[in-house]
Amino acid sequence: MQDNAPFAIQIASQPRLLCAVRDAVERLAGQWGLAGEDAGRVVLAVDEALANVIRHGYRGQEDRPIWLKLWPIQQGDRRGIRVVIEDECEPVDPATIKGRDLDEIRPGGLGTHIMRKAMDRVEYSRRVDQAGMRVEMEKLNSPAEAPAQKG
Repeated sequence: MQDNAPFAIQIASQPRLLCAVRDAVERLAGQWGLAGEDAGRVVLAVDEALANVIRHGYRGQEDRPIWLKLWPIQQGDRRGIRVVIEDECEPVDPATIKGRDLDEIRPGGLGTHIMRKAMDRVEYSRRVDQAGMRVEMEKLNSPAEAPAQKG
């Protein structure tokens, strides 16, 4: 994958910064072909992914880096967005990243379920040649949600 994302930021692992990230993701999703529920799903998935990094990966430490990169994508007539989030958390086996059993009724543990339901593709991996983890997600517009072409 190319690394020259048209939108790339580094934020500190502070929950109070997530509202600014949500706003930016929503605007870019709209500019890149997602509208309504599709844009909202992307915002929700990014928010969940970042919250998981802060809560579980960094265990609430507020001075750790998180990188967010966004690209517009297109497959045929469908447009959408690719999201990559990277951190310096302790690496884990990507195969072990999953939500809790949905039959277990209690708060928490649903972030990965939400991300997988909201997005078309979610893949976890260890960062190459660097400490930390990486999650890559993609969402294409639903045919019924396809907005008019925007710049």
